[in-house]
Amino acid sequence: MDTFVGVVKLFAKDWDKILKLTLEHLYMSISGVLLALLIGIPLAVLMTRNKRMAAGIQTCINALQTVPSIALLLIIMVFFGLGYTTAIVALVCYSFLPIIQNTYTGLQNVDPNLIEAGRGMGMTNVQLLFKVKFPLALPVIMAGVRVATVIAIGVATIATFVGAGGLGEMIYRGIVTTDDVKILAGSIPAAVLAVGVDFLLKAAEKRSGMNLYKTRSR
Repeated sequence: MDTFVGVVKLFAKDWDKILKLTLEHLYMSISGVLLALLIGIPLAVLMTRNKRMAAGIQTCINALQTVPSIALLLIIMVFFGLGYTTAIVALVCYSFLPIIQNTYTGLQNVDPNLIEAGRGMGMTNVQLLFKVKFPLALPVIMAGVRVATVIAIGVATIATFVGAGGLGEMIYRGIVTTDDVKILAGSIPAAVLAVGVDFLLKAAEKRSGMNLYKTRSR
C-alpha cells in the first residue's frame, strides 16, 4: 500500500517528467514500427515473387530475432553511437519478423480464383497487388503490425542503455537505487502504452476484417 501511495505521489510531483519519458518511448516505438513497415512490406512483396529470396529473408529475420536485445543495441551502437537512432534501428530489427512474416503469409494465402478473376478483368500485376491482394491480406498484416508494436514498446524500455531515454530511464533509476516506486512509475505507463496501442490496433484489425467480409458478401 505504501508503494502504491508513493507511486501516486511521484506521478503528481513529476508528471511532466514522466509524460516526457512516455512521449519519448512512444516516439521510438512508433518510429521503429513505421520504418519496419516501409522496408518490410516491399520485401514481403518481393518474397512472393522469388522463393529463394523468401527463404533467405526469412532466415535473416529469424536470426535477428534470436539476438538478445542488449547485445543488438550494443552492436548497432558501434555504427550509430548513442541516442535515438541506435534504439530505433534496433526496434526496426525486432519489428521485421511479425511484419514481414504476416505480410508474406497474407499475400500468399489470397484466393487464386480471385486473382484469376482480376486478371480476367484486365488488371495489371500492380493493380492486382493494390486492389486485390493487399485488401484481402490486410487483416493478417494488421495482426503483424499489432504484434510488432507491442514488442517495440517492450524492447524500447532498454533504450536507456544507449542514451535514448524513454520510460526505461525511470525503471533503470529505480533498479540502481532499489526504489520500487520509481520502477513502478516507469513500468505502469509502459504497460498502459502497450495495452492501449494493442487495443486500438486490434479494433483496426477487426474493422479491416469486417470490411473484407462485407466486400466478399457483395
